[in-house]
Amino acid sequence: MTEAQAARLAALLARPEVAAVLAMLCRDGEAARLVGGAVRNALLGEPVADIDIATTALPEEVMRRARAAGLKPVPTGLAHGTVTVVAEGVPVEVTTLRRDLETDGRHAVVAFGRDFREDALRRDFTINALGLDADGGLHDYADGLADLAARRLRFIGEASQRIAEDYLRILRFFRFHARYGAGAPDPEGLAACIAGRAGLSGLSRERVRAETLKLLVAPGAVATLQAMAGAGLLMPVIGRVPRLTRFAAIAEEPGEGVHPAFRLAALAVATLEDAEALRAHLRLSNEEAERIAAIAGALEALSGRAALPEIAAIRMAATRFGRDGTAAALVLIGAGGREAGPVENLIAALARTPPFLPRGKDVLALGVPPGPEVGRALAAARAAWIAADCPAGREAQLALLAEAVALTAT
Repeated sequence: MTEAQAARLAALLARPEVAAVLAMLCRDGEAARLVGGAVRNALLGEPVADIDIATTALPEEVMRRARAAGLKPVPTGLAHGTVTVVAEGVPVEVTTLRRDLETDGRHAVVAFGRDFREDALRRDFTINALGLDADGGLHDYADGLADLAARRLRFIGEASQRIAEDYLRILRFFRFHARYGAGAPDPEGLAACIAGRAGLSGLSRERVRAETLKLLVAPGAVATLQAMAGAGLLMPVIGRVPRLTRFAAIAEEPGEGVHPAFRLAALAVATLEDAEALRAHLRLSNEEAERIAAIAGALEALSGRAALPEIAAIRMAATRFGRDGTAAALVLIGAGGREAGPVENLIAALARTPPFLPRGKDVLALGVPPGPEVGRALAAARAAWIAADCPAGREAQLALLAEAVALTAT
């Protein structure tokens, strides 16, 4: 461990919420350590978001001590030994040390224990098994520190056994490799993932969806997805033929701030039918599904042309699928091999398009009775507005609406 890493671990221990929780746990015969991602990220010099602490104390004792220390305990997972302790306004996950009694590839039956080594070695990857005690001692039972330095992701112990305990670890292997690994995936781990791929079918779609979306925005997503495809593991996960070339083109930019649904659309959809199938296959949230459907609809409407779509067609697509979905579709069209400059110009032109202001009440004010004719009049007015290069201003647009109403009335 370098001096810089030691300094970052010391800073982690000095965080008020960490110090408060460790202080109330590490006394009267009980012990506790920081574990998992907090230790890993601190060693890497990356932001630490979630704080996880493992302890010998049983959940009821954790809650009793938290209340006595003026902290707020929340019983978020007592059956699994987890209590969320809110300290200094920050949630800290405190979990009693465990050992596995039974595993079936999806769930584990556990018993509480007092052995930090046993608890660490039941985890998935070596880089996730590091522990940090309150005195600054780093505990590394699986050579995780060396793997972290080499940017190497390895299962703890026998890879096939770790996977058989929870088949979601196949996706976690690729997700963590894309986030923290370098080079090709670990050969033993990759072989075990291929051998255990049938177990993916028994996982809940929600768990698969969560891991997949995290993978898509990881720094090494492109190479990792290519490795998954080569191993025959990508199609079963997304349920569609992957569009890796297009994904690679849009994933050149960092994934921070990119909505995962856009990356998923880039990888897996070309039509509204694709979007609906993807929604069902991965149990997407409504918000994710709506984003992807908008992109797919605009993509379907604007693709299949020898040249780039004209701005009028783009504006018409935006009236159906929204500006964001249409702009995203244009990005994907540009990623299909066309020059980026013209596509960027079209996106900029769409962004400059003024809003279409007339509403149903404006149609009613022109004497159109309530009913389907109102929508038809608005659609005709919008089409005329687009044909006229989208003039701005309510007066000009109401004039087009009046002409559309007059035409539909004849």
